[in-house]
Amino acid sequence: MIHKSDKMPLFVFLVLSVSLFLSACSAGNQKNLVLMSLDKMPAEVQAAPVSVQQAYQFAAANPDLMKQIPCYCGCGAMGHKSNYACYVQDVDATSGIIFFDTHALGCSICVDITQDAMRLLKSGKSPQEIKAYVDATYGQYGPSNIP
Repeated sequence: MIHKSDKMPLFVFLVLSVSLFLSACSAGNQKNLVLMSLDKMPAEVQAAPVSVQQAYQFAAANPDLMKQIPCYCGCGAMGHKSNYACYVQDVDATSGIIFFDTHALGCSICVDITQDAMRLLKSGKSPQEIKAYVDATYGQYGPSNIP
């Protein structure tokens, strides 16, 4: 005969097993984000809030994605042609980034777009899905800066 106290370890085992299984399934859909080291960022970025630091680190390390993502803050008038340009001003083909753009330090729309791109990429979304989300979410704020 099984007593009530004998069932408790089995119940705990089953709950833990199901939890581990579900977390393993969801982890398979997530990607690790690539970020540029904060110590390679300008002093202004290093002194910025964490969300801004992360946005700069992500944009700098993921140019192929971020050049496909538009910005809707009006920075197209400044010559920006993607959300990437809100963070990186000039790149040298051999040594990498030479000048960071300070625009995103004071623009929450730029940072919000990048934070959304980070979240969506981490959850397994494609660049096209991320761009569609950004277009649908931020299109109300102004024109896209992608020609």
